[in-house]
Amino acid sequence: MTWAPTLFASAVRLPRPDAKWFVVGAAVALAAWLSLVPLGFLLWQSFMTPETATVPAQLTFDNYRAAYGSVETLRVFGNSVEFAAGSAGLAFVVGTFFAWLNERTDTPFKSAFFALSLVPLIIPAILFTVSWILLASPKIGIINVAIQELFATDRVVANIYSMAGMIFVDGLHQSPLAFLMMTAAFRSMDPSLEESALMCGATVWQIALRMTLKLVWPAAAAVFLILFLRAIESFEVPALLGLPVGIEVYTSSIYQAVQTYPSDIGLASSYAVALLVIASLCVYAQSRTAAAVEKFSTVTGKGFRPRVMRIGRWRYLGAAIFAVYLTVVAALPFLVLLWCSLQKFYVAPSLAALQNVTFDAYRAVFGYPVFASAVWNSLVLSVASATIVALTTAVLCWVVARTKLPGRWLIDNLATLPLLFPGLVLGLAIMVCYLNLGIGVYGTLWIMLIAYVTRFMPYGMRYNSTSMLALHKELEESATMSGASWSMTFWRVVLPLLKPGLIAGWIYVVIVSVRELSSSILLYSPGSEVLSIMIWEYWQNGQSVELSALGVMLIASLLCLVLLERFASRRFGIASPGV
Repeated sequence: MTWAPTLFASAVRLPRPDAKWFVVGAAVALAAWLSLVPLGFLLWQSFMTPETATVPAQLTFDNYRAAYGSVETLRVFGNSVEFAAGSAGLAFVVGTFFAWLNERTDTPFKSAFFALSLVPLIIPAILFTVSWILLASPKIGIINVAIQELFATDRVVANIYSMAGMIFVDGLHQSPLAFLMMTAAFRSMDPSLEESALMCGATVWQIALRMTLKLVWPAAAAVFLILFLRAIESFEVPALLGLPVGIEVYTSSIYQAVQTYPSDIGLASSYAVALLVIASLCVYAQSRTAAAVEKFSTVTGKGFRPRVMRIGRWRYLGAAIFAVYLTVVAALPFLVLLWCSLQKFYVAPSLAALQNVTFDAYRAVFGYPVFASAVWNSLVLSVASATIVALTTAVLCWVVARTKLPGRWLIDNLATLPLLFPGLVLGLAIMVCYLNLGIGVYGTLWIMLIAYVTRFMPYGMRYNSTSMLALHKELEESATMSGASWSMTFWRVVLPLLKPGLIAGWIYVVIVSVRELSSSILLYSPGSEVLSIMIWEYWQNGQSVELSALGVMLIASLLCLVLLERFASRRFGIASPGV
């Protein structure tokens, strides 16, 4: 009976644990935790009363009654929709016009214009808004001061503190993004239809309005919805331009509810639910629009030549208009920040003020007590979040693209779910979540790292999925047949082959992490300030000169990172989602 123990041992022998499923399980669990748990806590908190030292929180529907049951609610909703629709409309019209001019006509200097169009995307929203306050403020704005002195009048020509001013600033800031997205749509068109119309006697403008725009209708609708979503979640413009004159939108209402004492987090959460619903509707509408794209396809298996339309003498006027646009959207904001940073206090440019140029503001920034820690915190958070996002999404993309795991499409949806979270709502959800869990991360860099990883995980998915789909699985099969384990295959074969997407995505996440404000504003505490928070505090303290100096240095640093990201994207053929 010596065979009995052997038989028993073989019967109860457990399968050898596979490191692959530990890694995959950890990545999926992390994505699920980051995407779902804060959302659950946010919804739960929206039904709770404010908690004080003597009164515990209680279940209530008063938050929703206060948020949606008054005339003030209709005003906030109306302001939010007006601001988002106006901003998206302005950005779409401006961006589409210049994309058409640059791609479908023979306007000169097109390559230079396309490269320069990336510059406005570098400027963080808070710096862009501050620059236009310095340009168009009723009292100190350079535009108003110059016109008043020129015509000897006290009339205010431009008032940036208004709904029109908010729409103008946010729409102008988003227009380069619309330009880049519509450029891609125009480049993918077959121009033969336009050429046929031109041969039939149609004018350039008739072709543009009646044919070109109709052919890119699905892309145009998707671009508008994306712009609307970005505008509805905007925090910097409403906070700096709207709150001083009593114009509230959802994001500024959330911020004010949290900043009151005691913090009315339940009311803020109920406002956040409305933003989540609006964002979900926008994403759903965008997906439905993308589903209809085949009806408008013009590029088939047949080859085509991307010829452009000749507009004669208008081509030089088009180039001049493009140059003016780039001046307004890029050069003016940067130059006004540079001018302000070289003064002891802000004054409009003049020959007299030119005599007072000084670098005191830069010395003050370097001597600011939290400057060194803010730079270090920004560096640590950006590098750490980019690394975690890159590695985690690489595993998730492998699961989606390489395995036959049932329900793997849910993993892709989980990783992209944070796209529905406006930055301020994400910060609020994470704050509520970890305050209630009580695990000691609130008020530290850890909670900001969690916010950054959650917010930028969808971008990592886009970069890595593009690279993963280009890899054939036979490379991994060859490594497996040679005796390599999954972990060795993934580390030595898959990751090196994913390097193009990893590098471009890593740099991109570093860039957007450095300038991130909306999700940080509710999570930072003394000692965990980052550069965007330092800029916000400068503005709150009225230190516009020091703010400008820090802004100039930040823009210059981001420009270097963007150039590096564009080089990596172009070098390895990876599409960038736009900075």
